[in-house]
Amino acid sequence: MEAWIVIGLLIVAVIAFATEKISVDLVTLSMLCVLVMCGILKADRAFAGFGDRVIILLAAIFVIGAALRETGVLDMMGGVLAQTFGTQPKRLMGFMMAVVGGVSAFMNNTTVTAVFVGPVMGLSRKLRIPPSRLLMPLAFASLMGGTCTLIGTSTNVAVSGAITKLGLEPLRMFEFTGIGLVLMLTGIVYMVFIGTRLVPERDKAAAVAGDAMRDYLAEVMVLPGSPLIGQAAFDSDFSAMDFQVMKIRRADQPLDAGPNLRFEEGDVVLVAGKVENLIRVKKIEGLDILEDVTLRSSGVDMRDAQIAEVVLTPRSGFVGRSLRDNNFRQRTGLSVLALMRGDRTLMHHMADEKLRAGDVLLLQGPSDRFRAFEEGNDMIVITQHQFSAEARRRGVMLLAAFVLAVIVSSIGWVPDTIAFVMVAIMAVLSRCIKLENAYANIDWRLLILIGGMMAFGEAMQVSGASSMIANFITGWLQPWGVFAVFAGFCVLTILLTQPMSNAAAALVVLPVALQAAASMGASQRAFAIGVMLSASASMLTPFEPSCILVYGPGKYRFADFIKVGGGLTFVMLIVILAMVPVFWPLK
Repeated sequence: MEAWIVIGLLIVAVIAFATEKISVDLVTLSMLCVLVMCGILKADRAFAGFGDRVIILLAAIFVIGAALRETGVLDMMGGVLAQTFGTQPKRLMGFMMAVVGGVSAFMNNTTVTAVFVGPVMGLSRKLRIPPSRLLMPLAFASLMGGTCTLIGTSTNVAVSGAITKLGLEPLRMFEFTGIGLVLMLTGIVYMVFIGTRLVPERDKAAAVAGDAMRDYLAEVMVLPGSPLIGQAAFDSDFSAMDFQVMKIRRADQPLDAGPNLRFEEGDVVLVAGKVENLIRVKKIEGLDILEDVTLRSSGVDMRDAQIAEVVLTPRSGFVGRSLRDNNFRQRTGLSVLALMRGDRTLMHHMADEKLRAGDVLLLQGPSDRFRAFEEGNDMIVITQHQFSAEARRRGVMLLAAFVLAVIVSSIGWVPDTIAFVMVAIMAVLSRCIKLENAYANIDWRLLILIGGMMAFGEAMQVSGASSMIANFITGWLQPWGVFAVFAGFCVLTILLTQPMSNAAAALVVLPVALQAAASMGASQRAFAIGVMLSASASMLTPFEPSCILVYGPGKYRFADFIKVGGGLTFVMLIVILAMVPVFWPLK
């Protein structure tokens, strides 16, 4: 009976993780409570995972990554990338992916993607390359780089901690670097020679197809005395300014922009246009962006404010609520001039539209407000920042300390947890990052997920649930041999990691895979590493945080990831299936 309870909880967890209707940390804690109340785990065992060294190690790495970003060291690396690798798109893509993958081997992939989005966007504009050609390879490179070292991604650290609890030796820092480098090199070659043909040139494609959503959406008000008054919606000065009229709101009533509709004073017009044209509207007599009209009527002077494009991160507190519900202007000190959301139209008045991770906003406000909310991990400014020489000097020293920590922990002189915690402490004491920002940049939801799923793996063991599932899978695939069972678990992990987080998918499959390996007399370590590497092949869909960060700026569609990421995922799976048995024989 206990086994069926655990299996039922597993099914509920997979559905909850996939739909994200309830936060993953709440789902995890709820499952632990049920396990304790059903007597499957004792309370001390249910929450023992939160005291594991893995949790401390990951928290330290989050702090170090945030400190390196805030001091401008990673941004400086992005600037060097933008100036070094020439103007050939294929060559640029290859070198960019190599650099991003190399950095991501030692740092959280979401942080690395966030740092490089701005420089890559600037580089694409400078070279007149559509951003969509470079941003998807950027996200994929950050994911592949994570397969190279133990600290390359939280999934690797979580799997190492989980197998230790199940009686195996923990993974070493560079134990799987060889296969990780092969995966990354193969992925780069695939993207340069095959993927580059599949990655969309979204701006060009939109121009040919007449796609109305190739630009920002903004609400423009027709002021008294405007020359637009009386002009037909489809034949007006908006067309001369390269705007496409999408909708019109008159006295709070939505109107379709038909050929016979003419503008009137006070109309709020939803238009699609480029950033530079939207900014120009602010200087045209008789027209203004609605947000600016609202601010002036409130007595706010925004003449000296800066304008910047930002992308909302998956961890942003603004996601899931509208601008109005968020009290966005009051909370941030920034006003929203326009919004870009891939290829989707707005369903409501902009102030009432629910924000989503990956949305790109055109914001106006004081420069220090942009920096404050970027430090809080709510948004990423898609521009290069100016950092003080002193901040960069401290950042370079921190980077040197981080490299030293990697070396001394990998050769066993200092435990890895201690080495990285010392660097995190150094980051705070040297003022590379404020203490409150250090805590804000730790992904607490992920830590709760990992700690809880470790306990759930133990519950699967003691209840016999892992044995039941393992026997079912091995009974189905074992007639084709141990390799077929191994391949089955790798494919299962890849499928689960599309809707779920990488760490969650790996920790769900891991105890079952190890049980199956033990029942066949196969190498549990080989199965564990196969599952771990497969969890990093999260490229079929844009649900991975790194992919979400580029989804809006690249103006991608969901199908773009299936088309480009599908082939790359298949290639990575083939490499994993071919090479893991070579490095770690299945028998």
